[in-house]
Amino acid sequence: MGARAVRAVRGATQVDADDRDLILAAVTELLEAVLERNALAPADLISMVFTATPDLRSEFPAYAARQIGIIDVPLLCAAEIDVPGAMPRVLRLLAHVETDRARTELRHPYLRGAAALRRDLPA
Repeated sequence: MGARAVRAVRGATQVDADDRDLILAAVTELLEAVLERNALAPADLISMVFTATPDLRSEFPAYAARQIGIIDVPLLCAAEIDVPGAMPRVLRLLAHVETDRARTELRHPYLRGAAALRRDLPA
């Protein structure tokens, strides 16, 4: 393992509908996967940016982080660009973290239907 560095971890998930509970559950699952797969604790988080496709408006994705106790990390929500033909109902995450893992050791979870976005990444 190397020295601690600032790294970025990506991830995405897809929900079946624009439903508040579905959004919160999917983002919670995504956050837990990011932390678990990269051996991260909430104290390792620097900041997180969440995006949602324009068809998701029932809840701020960042609220899921607050619900699981991530309360002292700066969070930002934004809308994805509305590209014709893009996968619908997708929530994305970009987390800036402090870790001793090399960039090549990071695992970027793409869950549910969003797994199709990055078939090049290991599950």
